[in-house]
Amino acid sequence: MSAALAGQRDAETAARGLAGLLLGAGAGHFVWPAPFDAIVPPELPGSARAYTYVSGVAELVIGALLLSPRPRRRAGLAAAVLFAAVYPANLHSVRLFWAKPWLRAGAIARLPLQIPMIVAALRVWRAG
Repeated sequence: MSAALAGQRDAETAARGLAGLLLGAGAGHFVWPAPFDAIVPPELPGSARAYTYVSGVAELVIGALLLSPRPRRRAGLAAAVLFAAVYPANLHSVRLFWAKPWLRAGAIARLPLQIPMIVAALRVWRAG
């Protein structure tokens, strides 16, 4: 198998994994919005619920686009941007849960996990 074909297969696998993650999380924004509302940084203008719903729609749309070969490249870039855009909420969750050791540990552990998700999304974008 050529390196290009192997790279394409890796990108397809990454796209499917990211799609599953995004579709699950996006649905969660509507089924159980309160935890997502709670981690919206209070410094942002507007209602936390609006951010929850907008990010949920973005996750659902990008997740669905990652499943289709034609828009996959652009969806990979959109996923990388989305993962970077929600990083402030992850940082805020550390601040929010600072007094609760178990939740704080989970929130801190989540911060570096965003990096491989961004890398995977960029791999999908580059592979087309």
